[in-house]
Amino acid sequence: MSGRAIRLGISGLGRGFVLSLPAMRAHPHIELVAAFDPRPEARSAFARDFGGRAYADFAALCADREIDAIYIASPHQFHCEQSIRAVQAGKHVLVEKPMALDSAECRRMAAAASEAQVALLVGPSHGYDSQIELTRRLIDTGAYGQVRMLTMLTYTDFLYRPRRAEELDPDQGGGVVFSQASHQIDIVRRLIGSEIESVFARTLSWDPGRGGEGAYSAMLNFACGACATLVYNGHGLFDTDEFAGWISETGFQKAPRAGPSARSRLPEDGEAQLKAGRGFGGALADVDAAVQHPPHHEHFGLLIVSCDGADFRPTPVEVIELGHAGVRAHPLPSSALPRQSVFDALVSTARDGVAPVHGAEWSAGTIAACEAIRRSAAERRVINLLPHT
Repeated sequence: MSGRAIRLGISGLGRGFVLSLPAMRAHPHIELVAAFDPRPEARSAFARDFGGRAYADFAALCADREIDAIYIASPHQFHCEQSIRAVQAGKHVLVEKPMALDSAECRRMAAAASEAQVALLVGPSHGYDSQIELTRRLIDTGAYGQVRMLTMLTYTDFLYRPRRAEELDPDQGGGVVFSQASHQIDIVRRLIGSEIESVFARTLSWDPGRGGEGAYSAMLNFACGACATLVYNGHGLFDTDEFAGWISETGFQKAPRAGPSARSRLPEDGEAQLKAGRGFGGALADVDAAVQHPPHHEHFGLLIVSCDGADFRPTPVEVIELGHAGVRAHPLPSSALPRQSVFDALVSTARDGVAPVHGAEWSAGTIAACEAIRRSAAERRVINLLPHT
């Protein structure tokens, strides 16, 4: 990849920005030039660390003529309007998942980007992970027949990480469906390569103090005949990182849990302040730790991909092929910085005109599936996503 750098503006210098910062800072074709954030301490830190322009108003960021693209890392409820304003200003957009709060917002965003003739991508998402890409390439060889079934299991402490109130409110894009199912749905759509035909699901939460969606179980049927079972539990007791040799979601080695649960460690008061403190410029941001290079690849729990001729188990180290003739390991290349592939995709799309996998139309389909999970759970019935003839 060669050529000029993409001059990038940032909307929202919170935790998402901190997690993406190592990949942006190290990328040879990304230049951080400007940012918007309502917090004065975040703006001051951005101007100090990057010598960039820091705005207290999103409109001023959009009006900056020295920006090629905007990375929207703001809270979910702002994704739609900020994306539309950015593309109308002629900027390419990378917006954090979930793309928006519902399909209607996604359609507005896609239409605005199309009319402005600029790109709109969604990410980071674990659909970009290296082991998912390698598994897709193995499937594409045709040597293993068709994908028939996927099973995905992810147990985390999502509910008990420091949260703003809206991050636990499903009506504002919070809870585990919009925030976490979007990862799983992107992964299974990428690997199956077909449209989702129908969804049947349950959502659950057994801690009413942490919102209405802490877990889900969903069956997705695809137009090609394949199916996927997705299970997610964010209540913080079991941890599926155990199945990955205690490699964390971001690729770092971690210790097995031996002490109190994440819920027990969450403070009773000051949670919103603790969340804000972990954003860029905050007292607890720990940017130095964030820029460390992980020894392994990112991942999102246990995944089994069943084809006619083999089962595949993607891991943070390799893709394990379990075939009739035996077991074979397909090693992953040296680990990249977390989220690096997302910014590779942004550069390829914004500068080189390469059509993104996780573009507006694709990501709108993921949101439609998230909506179907919630609707199926509420109505206790199968939700059809494709018209029947």
